[in-house]
Amino acid sequence: MCRTDQAPDPEEEKDVDATDAMFTSLLEDSAEELYEQAPCGYLSTLMDGTIAKINATLLEWLGLERSRVVGRMRFTDLLTVGGKLYHETHFAPLLQMKGEVSGIALDIKTTGKQRMPVLVTSKVKTSEDGAPLLIRTTVFDARDRRAYEAELLRGRRAAEEARRQAEADRVRLQEALAVLQQSLLPAELPAVPGMEAASYYHTASPDLLGGDFYDLFPLDAHRWAFFLGDVCGKGPQAAAVTSLARYTLRAAALHDPDPVNALTTLNTVLHDRYTSGEGRYCTAIFGVVEPHDGHVEVHLASGGHPSALIQRADGSSDYLHTPGGMLIGVLPKATFTAARARLLPGDTLLLYTDGLTEARTGPDRTLYGDEALRTFTTTQPAQGPQALITALTGLLASFGDGLHDDTALLALGPTPLATPGVTT
Repeated sequence: MCRTDQAPDPEEEKDVDATDAMFTSLLEDSAEELYEQAPCGYLSTLMDGTIAKINATLLEWLGLERSRVVGRMRFTDLLTVGGKLYHETHFAPLLQMKGEVSGIALDIKTTGKQRMPVLVTSKVKTSEDGAPLLIRTTVFDARDRRAYEAELLRGRRAAEEARRQAEADRVRLQEALAVLQQSLLPAELPAVPGMEAASYYHTASPDLLGGDFYDLFPLDAHRWAFFLGDVCGKGPQAAAVTSLARYTLRAAALHDPDPVNALTTLNTVLHDRYTSGEGRYCTAIFGVVEPHDGHVEVHLASGGHPSALIQRADGSSDYLHTPGGMLIGVLPKATFTAARARLLPGDTLLLYTDGLTEARTGPDRTLYGDEALRTFTTTQPAQGPQALITALTGLLASFGDGLHDDTALLALGPTPLATPGVTT
């Protein structure tokens, strides 16, 4: 019968024992070498902070000999003044309370009293009955991290400074644009004997020049010219057209105040000026008012502009329709539509640009429209141009972000009659 069990070979047992001893020795040497030459600093201190053990890596960072450190220095002796204060007020109390702290940023003093940023992790070693024996601490080199954080901070500061500079530039630009915008509008409307006049201008964006314009000025001792218009587009190009349109209408009115002729002159000037390049055009209403005792005569013409609206003293409101008026500046010859009206005390003639009627309202962003404007005007007390402009200013504010275009308003009417029994 064949036996499978054999007696152990004494020679093989000797080889195994020798191998185990060799690996044990290598492991012991490797563990000690790993401690001494680790890529981070290690040290063990007594509970009072006296250094009992420290590895070669940390000694190299400090530029100190082991004999000068072990048993002679405390952990806080390795720290900068700020680090010592933080250790006493935060690090040590937290370590005593929790038994360990992790990733605390400190600075240690290296050769030549240079600062070296480090991250420190410490843990208290206790006996079996829980009594604290010593503190084991790991010190990580944080120079690269600190340099990265400093670079990141510089980048953030630079970005913040750039943001502040951009905001300052934007404010200066808005101020310059506001001044330029005001130069395209009358500083204030003149006082007209026997009439009241009011105006309002809403700028949709402080960063862009608008193309809406209006004016009121005397022709002679009895008649006054007025106009309100809207240039296509925004920005400097639109502002240039606005300026040209204003001064052209003023000059044309002094030469020939007939509304159709004034718009015809503007059409010729705009078409000739921009026909060779990018086309520029506008819409406008031009008119002449002549105050009389108890009423004001109005003669106006429109070129592609929304019809003027008349609020009557009896509470009604109606458009003064001017159909067929063409855009100004598109064609070498254009047709314009004229209309006449008589304003009695309590009546107000309202001119506006389409920013008002093209505003979007409600959750479904519905177009406000001409009929809504007529209805709104009808609901307002007939108290003259200034009262109507004030009401419309509130209406524009109620649109919020639905009011996406510039809006100009100009209202004219006879001087309101004094209320009986009220003195002013």
